[in-house]
Amino acid sequence: MRSNDWQLTDDVDDFLARAGGFLRSRPALHNTPLTEIERLRARGDGGGGFGVLESGGEVRAVFYRTPRGYLGVTPLSGEQADSLAARLAGLGRSPSGVISDHDTASAFAEAWQRHTGAASAPFWRTHLYRLGTLTPPQPRPAGRGRGADREDREQVVRWCREFCVEVGEQRSIDLIDSGAWADSRFGDRRFTFWETPDGTPAAMAAVTSMVGGMVRVDPVYTPARLRGRGYAGAVTVEVSRAALAEGATDVVLFADPANPTSNALYQRIGYVHVADFTGYRFSYGTPEAG
Repeated sequence: MRSNDWQLTDDVDDFLARAGGFLRSRPALHNTPLTEIERLRARGDGGGGFGVLESGGEVRAVFYRTPRGYLGVTPLSGEQADSLAARLAGLGRSPSGVISDHDTASAFAEAWQRHTGAASAPFWRTHLYRLGTLTPPQPRPAGRGRGADREDREQVVRWCREFCVEVGEQRSIDLIDSGAWADSRFGDRRFTFWETPDGTPAAMAAVTSMVGGMVRVDPVYTPARLRGRGYAGAVTVEVSRAALAEGATDVVLFADPANPTSNALYQRIGYVHVADFTGYRFSYGTPEAG
């Protein structure tokens, strides 16, 4: 096998048998493929295909195609990105875009344009943080954390929708509005409220299920009228501490680079910057009529 040969499969169980150990070897960096592929497996959904790059008997990188048609790719060199683009272009694949660490996503987008002529445009950027030493904020706001239950669903759904409106996440808004909560990215999360002393929810945070020792905090939301009082930091500490108590070895979260307040908050409570991620959307053009 040549060093840049990609082995493709549509069988998620076969893929995980070959690449699961590799994904779990760096759970913070690989947090999104770990959770998304596990969700596909649990739902019996093969997604749109998977790929494994092996060399010297070891897995070096993987990709998977999301139900929306984007490629999720683990870090690649420029040569590896080009080989993947060439392989997929040769098979006539047309992904909607690519999501990866910034260098990999940029290298693949450039290679994809060389091989297919498709233009690319960034649509998503984020900072990845991993929890170091958890440091509760001082002073701690009055109140307590409380796990959300069935009776809280209406408020959880409403706040998730408000969060999506703020960050421009239209697909999740559409799923929520259509009643397809279970199919949204929030449907399998565990939510926690920070309540004021009178029992009024003031902020909310959620976590993914643990995969490979990793838990991702997502989303964190405080209604605009209640911001600036320490509630977001308190609820983030609450869910982070709970994840550690349950045995998580890696607790991670993403933060919008354009939001200095949230980035500063996460760093104050112990989260350490790991990497930057970028998503590119591809445009294939429309053939002229006639």
